[in-house]
Amino acid sequence: MKKLSLLLFLATWLAVPGGAQPSYSGPVPPPPTDVRPDALRRAYLGRVAETLDWYQSAATPGQPLTREQLLVKLVRRQDAAQVSQRVLELLSGPQSGDMFWMFPWTAVAYLGRDQLTPEARAALRDAWRTYFPMRGDTENHWAMYYTTLYLMAELYPDEPGTTWFTGKSSAENLAEAKAYLIHWLDLATTVGQGEFNPTHYIGEYAIPMLYLAAWAQDPAMRQRGRMQLDWLLADLAANTLHGVLRGPNARTDDTSAIERWNALASYFSWTMFGNTPPPANYGGWGVYFALAAEHYQLPEVIRRIAVDRDHDILQRDRKRSRRRWRYSDVELAPIYKTNYLRRDYAVGSYQGGLADPIQTHVWDVTWAVPDPRGVHNTIFSVHPLSSSQVLQTYFTELPDAMISGLSSQGKPSYDVPDKILGCSPYEQVCQDCDTVIALYAIPAGTRFPHINGYFSRDLRQVTEDPSGWIFAQGGNTYLAYRPLAGYEWQHLLGYRQLTAAGGGYRWERVDHGAQGDRLLYSPHRHNGTIVQAASAAEFASFAAFRAAINALPLEFALDPVPTVKLTTLRGRQIVATYGQPPVVDGVPVDYSRWKLFEGPHLNAEVGSRRLTLTHGRLTRVLDFNTLTVTDQVAP
Repeated sequence: MKKLSLLLFLATWLAVPGGAQPSYSGPVPPPPTDVRPDALRRAYLGRVAETLDWYQSAATPGQPLTREQLLVKLVRRQDAAQVSQRVLELLSGPQSGDMFWMFPWTAVAYLGRDQLTPEARAALRDAWRTYFPMRGDTENHWAMYYTTLYLMAELYPDEPGTTWFTGKSSAENLAEAKAYLIHWLDLATTVGQGEFNPTHYIGEYAIPMLYLAAWAQDPAMRQRGRMQLDWLLADLAANTLHGVLRGPNARTDDTSAIERWNALASYFSWTMFGNTPPPANYGGWGVYFALAAEHYQLPEVIRRIAVDRDHDILQRDRKRSRRRWRYSDVELAPIYKTNYLRRDYAVGSYQGGLADPIQTHVWDVTWAVPDPRGVHNTIFSVHPLSSSQVLQTYFTELPDAMISGLSSQGKPSYDVPDKILGCSPYEQVCQDCDTVIALYAIPAGTRFPHINGYFSRDLRQVTEDPSGWIFAQGGNTYLAYRPLAGYEWQHLLGYRQLTAAGGGYRWERVDHGAQGDRLLYSPHRHNGTIVQAASAAEFASFAAFRAAINALPLEFALDPVPTVKLTTLRGRQIVATYGQPPVVDGVPVDYSRWKLFEGPHLNAEVGSRRLTLTHGRLTRVLDFNTLTVTDQVAP
């Protein structure tokens, strides 16, 4: 029997008995057979209703409503008196949560406009005077902060600064929030999003944009919300394999880096495309999207990009790094991302270096499985960098406590030698279709001067060949992994979250032994990894795949810097040398010519503010220069 994650098990166990089986513990959704627009819309709203039903059914008679449960009652216009009383109770004590407090209470304010009692509305309005939510320091924080500040300033116009925690008037708050949101959208549509492909933080963008689309009074801001939600979901669709978001990711976590399905992104794939189960508890935040989901209509071209894959897809995109405050001559470094999707697997990477210092996932091969829940269907390598100077590049806190404070913030792996999450300035990656070459040149004195290769417990036929290649099979995918320096095998330790005294996080390491995942530990500063993937159907047998890989011309050296010359299974010759642009078939890769999006489905020029979505006969153009959406159906 397949082992489900602990989170999935607990959520299933806690579900209310006697109700309908939640989709996160039910069978994998089959492809829709009725694709008429009205049928697809009903299915979408049905998934939205299931999310709301689950939260409503979790209410315990005689127990106070949670904030999520009272929001569901507001959506369904039920028990207004009970909801108003609960709002008063929740707002009567100290508040916390910063921007994560702001967007749920914005939803309460808008959904309760004509349902809450005058007393409850007054308490909610006054909370925006007495509570001082911090703005945060990340892209998703600011998206939530300014979207909700904008909406609340529209809801309560013409009020003085004495009624707002900012000390600014409604008009001033509105102007500041609008200016930032337009600035952020301008960045995202000209040089790319900083927190690209986030496994969880997609909710922190999709939910605010939905709220703008649903509730903004200004038609232009409503249109921006709708268009940016289209943009985000198109990017999600193009980077999923059967609904599961795969690497690279600017922001992810230790769980989702290896159990690729186990992320909030899967809730959005389930809700929008219906082609994967949602995560346990509907991602936790799914309910906040479901509250206003009826205000959004998924464009058919985006759905088809996600579910209709009749050919291989090669997509090259440009994103950007997190903002750099010091130790860098570049404020927003360009990120060049490659995405190759086939029926049986996906390969993704960016060029290496620093994107976000803590939670970046740089590259991987992810193979398809019939049911992704509890499966660790990926392979990759990483330099486990831990650096105070790197953290200081991106964060403005006092440096002495930067590393030690990360564990209490829910990021326990940053300063451990066996971590598999993070990026490094000493990693350089080259990808051509389904071949990845990762090179490492780690200076002496660097903390953790070694390479960790991740090998899943779900791999089969793992074979260490005398040639130096390591062969394995994942699903219907054959994999060849070539470490360029000596190595040993270690158990990958997991994490168990414990309750810390006084609140916060405390973690315990867990050794799953031979039944768990493994690390290929290579203690050499000049190092490298080559991975070649292929569909099992391309070869008569696993032995035939091994023979084909061993026949590939391969030369490499580690000094003075790592360099590889390889002819791939696809007949392409790659020369990768650390510190130099990769050369493919004799032509150096010129990243300066890369577009914002370039592929069969998503295309945009850098600086254009204009994204063209294409699938078959369908085309949709999102033009932020004119705030227009144009749809075409080819004859």
